[in-house]
Amino acid sequence: MATMRTLVQPVDHAVELSRAGANVTGSGSALLHLAGRHPLGLIGLVIVVVFVLVAAFAPLLATHDPLATNAATSLAAPGGQHMLGADFMGRDLWSRIIYGARISLAVGIASTVVGCVIGAAVGLVSGYWGGWVDLVVQRVNDVLQALPLLVLALVMAASLGPSLTNTIIAISIPVVPHVARVIRASTLSVREMPFVEAARAEGMGELQIALRHVLPNTLAPVIVLATAQLGSAILTEASLSFLGLGIPEPYPSWGRMLSESAAEYVRTAPWLVIFPGLAISLVIFGTNLLGDAVRDVLDPRERS
Repeated sequence: MATMRTLVQPVDHAVELSRAGANVTGSGSALLHLAGRHPLGLIGLVIVVVFVLVAAFAPLLATHDPLATNAATSLAAPGGQHMLGADFMGRDLWSRIIYGARISLAVGIASTVVGCVIGAAVGLVSGYWGGWVDLVVQRVNDVLQALPLLVLALVMAASLGPSLTNTIIAISIPVVPHVARVIRASTLSVREMPFVEAARAEGMGELQIALRHVLPNTLAPVIVLATAQLGSAILTEASLSFLGLGIPEPYPSWGRMLSESAAEYVRTAPWLVIFPGLAISLVIFGTNLLGDAVRDVLDPRERS
């Protein structure tokens, strides 16, 4: 009977609502506290979110077709029908920058994710199994890390050819050795932990131990590295497009906009260089600030 009374006891909705409000208030206080400790990180997050929203709602924000040409408005100055001006083919610069955000963010995020996933797998295998596998993987990593990110991306892009998919591959490959090094270092320490020995004593397979117990405990540094690499990936995509090895026409890429305008029109139509360059600078600035804040939040030495 006591159990039945407990089951049918009416719920005090006022108490439940107060608890929910307390949870929301606590979460809001935690966010405010985090923003107070890392104001630059909050600024970076706002910048990144704004660019993500701009890319998501590009068809609503664009005032013209980014691919439509109009000889009558060639090199039109900012104002009137073209808020940020028009390029040498009469294409609206504002619309091309809006749609260019899609290309830059898609390439940056995709290449970072692909590079981190492959690098995590390579680092886990190298650090957990060791032996000749570790030796071979580390020598390959040494070769890849001997070249700067942009130089290696240039080699890959020149070999694969200019396209959206090839650009993602060309940028993701240089990310792999950096992530593999971080995962390997964390794996070497985690695999000696008592809970790994306990799992092995229970008869759990090595692959299952690596995936269920070792890998989740090595991902925190990768999150920091991925956030930091995002800005580098976006800058690399712009550099490849500037050199003609990145996103081909007719895709509106920020780097290609600079490549088409920097040499001939930097004096006669400076807005063709200023606005795409400002977009690249802002998104990289935001990702760098966000990456620094994420690193500080996940660093145990910074926790109080």
